[in-house]
Amino acid sequence: MEYGMIVLDLDGTLTNRNKEVTSRNYHALLEAQKQGKIVVLASGRPTHGVLPLAEHLKLDEYGGYVLSFNGGVIMDCAAKKVVFQKWLPKEINRTVIEMAEREQVDLLTYQDDLLITNHPDSPYVQLESRVSHLKIQKPEDLAAYVDFAVPKFLMAEEDGYLALVEGRVKAALGGNFSIYRSDPFFLEILPKGIDKAKCLEYLLERISMKREQVIACGDGYNDLSMIRFAGLGVAMENAVLPLRNAADYITASNEEDGVALVVEKYLL
Repeated sequence: MEYGMIVLDLDGTLTNRNKEVTSRNYHALLEAQKQGKIVVLASGRPTHGVLPLAEHLKLDEYGGYVLSFNGGVIMDCAAKKVVFQKWLPKEINRTVIEMAEREQVDLLTYQDDLLITNHPDSPYVQLESRVSHLKIQKPEDLAAYVDFAVPKFLMAEEDGYLALVEGRVKAALGGNFSIYRSDPFFLEILPKGIDKAKCLEYLLERISMKREQVIACGDGYNDLSMIRFAGLGVAMENAVLPLRNAADYITASNEEDGVALVVEKYLL
């Protein structure tokens, strides 16, 4: 079956270490879109943090999509509107905030173009602010302030300690929420059933495309579901081992135009 869509993780996949799209990746994706292929950007980043790349790649002109918040939102770039959204119930907010306080980890969530956090000086918070183009805000009383539904929470700490926290968070909340690490230092808490594959499945139903027509490329744990779901699951050379083991094909790293190689081989 001919491939008609490529779904791309951003950090560690489409972008290099400088968070930039290389010239070869850019021109390959532009040519694919000119030939009628659909480009989808699927990221843990908030929508606000993905749209600059979507605009750079002309997804609005060619009818591409953004899957943000690890699948919590689908944005139709041509129509400039959200066509799917699933937020956490606000009743969970205080529980998560209190758990972060007990575990002594940084906590982040989102409100429009703001990054809401308990530790604004944290290197992890600063990183998320830069990558997602969000201003940082620290409320005096975090639990009182976050009285609205949010797309997700991020707990942040160094890898070894966060692995211990992950087990305790899953034991406390895991039956009712999706909980996984998007980076060694980020633990994500999302609505149950939300991941990149579920979001992609909804999109394909909406546009009447088969999963066998889809190529998905990624490098991290949060890409595993869509790599397994797609007709062709591609791991970057720099991908984590479970993703490499699950992939149908391994391309070059994000520093070596790995996405362009896939586009040139399978779409052009």
